[in-house]
Amino acid sequence: MKWTIFKVSNGIVFYFTTTFCHDSTYVSANPCFIAVPYQGTQNVLLSTFCIFATKVAKILAPRQKKQTGLFCSALDFLYLCTKTVRMMKIVVLDGFTANPGDLPWTELEQMGQLSVYERTKPDETVERAKDADIVLTNKVIIGGKEMEQLPRLKYIGVLATGYNVVDIPAARQRGIVVTNVPAYSTESVNQMVFAHLLTVTNRTEHYAQENRNGRWSNCHDFCYWDTRLTELAGKTFGIVGLGNIGQRVAQTALAFGMKVKALTSKAADAIAPGIAKVSLEELLSSSDVVSLHCPLTDDTHHIINKVTLKLMKPTAILINTGRGPLIDDQAVADALSEGRLAAFCADVLTQEPPRHDNPLLGEPNAFITPHIAWATKEARTRLLQTAIANVRAFISGTPQNTV
Repeated sequence: MKWTIFKVSNGIVFYFTTTFCHDSTYVSANPCFIAVPYQGTQNVLLSTFCIFATKVAKILAPRQKKQTGLFCSALDFLYLCTKTVRMMKIVVLDGFTANPGDLPWTELEQMGQLSVYERTKPDETVERAKDADIVLTNKVIIGGKEMEQLPRLKYIGVLATGYNVVDIPAARQRGIVVTNVPAYSTESVNQMVFAHLLTVTNRTEHYAQENRNGRWSNCHDFCYWDTRLTELAGKTFGIVGLGNIGQRVAQTALAFGMKVKALTSKAADAIAPGIAKVSLEELLSSSDVVSLHCPLTDDTHHIINKVTLKLMKPTAILINTGRGPLIDDQAVADALSEGRLAAFCADVLTQEPPRHDNPLLGEPNAFITPHIAWATKEARTRLLQTAIANVRAFISGTPQNTV
């Protein structure tokens, strides 16, 4: 017979599946293991039961048959559970961007009492998460102040790779597990990098619109162009940061026949063939394309600024799909307007959504997308699958992707 086994530890129920043969459900007071006959997916919900071992033991004490454990029927046990336990509460604070409705939350619903909010304002965070055991967040900040007001909180799952929205030291101090979702968007972000680059070098959208307006039909020649058209082969592609995405971008640049240089903390012998490890100064001064893929730290904040921009070629293309504050917005806008930088492509900005007066929004050679590199359905599917797997691993007592 299949059984679902729940391990009680610090008032939390964890489960795994095994094979167990017995005529009745076994409830052990020490150690705290409870086994329930597995009869369908509804029993998976029992994995969310909390703080019940002591209550069940007290109720069943008169029926104790031996010192090592307690016995009751499966029906008795289920009845006692429903009377003495609280289902684990799961709250998604800002689920709309990751899942605007085209993906299911079904698996999370099977793990507990689920509440999904499309968006949550800062002053709504505590109220919405006040009874939650598990909170999932994308951009809603959960700092020490919020954690102090959330005594039930045991787990924070970040629906992203970056986890700067969570006060990690405060979480560790309170024993709250924090996880993220690494590497889910590598292919999609790589694709966006080259979508931006090809927008500048080939201007397909510009010519498509011109032809909608009848320009080609009225042309005296079989073709026309009014922008610079650039071949990538033989050009130098500089990458700042060789993590998962940086390495994938390097592979694609090499496939285009480009020379690749990188600023990285990796040892030179740990870098893939075809990539030259160089200093920031050499990378900026020699590259035709510079793409930013490093983490945002005190050292990388405004790594592209008035000083470093002066090192770049006036024909260079700068791409930022990493973090907005890696660049100084005003300095880049000035370089564009003064002709010291050919183009700036970005999927991230310092403030999101940006202020209307952000100087980059009005620059004709700034090509900015609204933080959508990660948002392909394929990437979002991987994101949710990993986030749900993270929750399941936490419930089972073996947390994964912890930070």
